[in-house]
Amino acid sequence: MTEKIKILGIAGSLRKDSYNKSLLKAAQELAPKGATVEIFDLEGIPPFNQDLESQPPQIIKDFKSKIKAADAILIATPEYNYSIPGVLKNAIDCASRPYGDNVWKTKPVAIMGASIGMLGTSRAQYHLRQCFVILEMFPVNQPEVMVTFAADKFDKSGKLLDEQAGKLVIKLLESLVNLTFQMKK
Repeated sequence: MTEKIKILGIAGSLRKDSYNKSLLKAAQELAPKGATVEIFDLEGIPPFNQDLESQPPQIIKDFKSKIKAADAILIATPEYNYSIPGVLKNAIDCASRPYGDNVWKTKPVAIMGASIGMLGTSRAQYHLRQCFVILEMFPVNQPEVMVTFAADKFDKSGKLLDEQAGKLVIKLLESLVNLTFQMKK
């Protein structure tokens, strides 16, 4: 493998000390040889407005450019009210419009999530998978990375402390890289 795989990481949270942002930072450190993880912060992406989709603000143009340039996508999502956070769904919608300019199309994607509860974002991850169908994305199915009781798994600076979670993140990234190479053939 001489080609580097560029993975774009997106956290479905705007919170400064988000466990999911911390999980993405852990993924940057744990990325397999030959892969890099760049993080795009969704802060500042305006609510989707179909009246503006043909002339989007610069931040949406930048976001879409980052997605286009990436070989694969890594989403770290919290779970709000049994589902996908609004900020993440909004970003997905912004980058899939206008019709015919869906930059998510054919991108390999992996999902992970951290939650203070015991289900570890399972419902949000399943709802995201439903979105991938219409977006024509190709999700990694295993392993599922759902970091439960996240307050105990990260230190105060956001460093991932849980060894098992770290191993799962590594396996998820390896699976994403393998899928990406398979799709490039």
